[in-house]
Amino acid sequence: MTSSNLENLAKIGKLKKERVSQTEFEGLVKSGCARLADTHTTSLSMESRFDLAYNASHALALAALRWHGFRSENRYLVFQCLQETLGLGPEHWRVLALCHERRNVAEYQGHLEVEEILISDLIRITEMLSEKVSALGKVRCKGAGFD
Repeated sequence: MTSSNLENLAKIGKLKKERVSQTEFEGLVKSGCARLADTHTTSLSMESRFDLAYNASHALALAALRWHGFRSENRYLVFQCLQETLGLGPEHWRVLALCHERRNVAEYQGHLEVEEILISDLIRITEMLSEKVSALGKVRCKGAGFD
């Protein structure tokens, strides 16, 4: 996906082009970082850790999209755009897409099926997101907190 692909998605109504808001960007990064930090609390259930990691990944992916001047109300598309917004290839956003599917089943059908390996992969990719998003703006994830 190239920036022209983002523009094309905006032209067909899949993305909305919006002025970048530093306050919104910072809020999304801080939210993602806080949730990511909490995923390392091993006393939490696998389901809770998955939920935290998934929501952290979405907040960080959305922050990247917003930094580039676009918005999407489609979570799946936010993950697909990571190839353009942060340079993450399909091997990363496909894991996030799988997590999105699992999250939807949990939200709408009441059944969450996750394995420790999927949670580990999700956390690893979310940590990559936090590093790459931190490089975009003034807000940086730092351990369990932020700058």
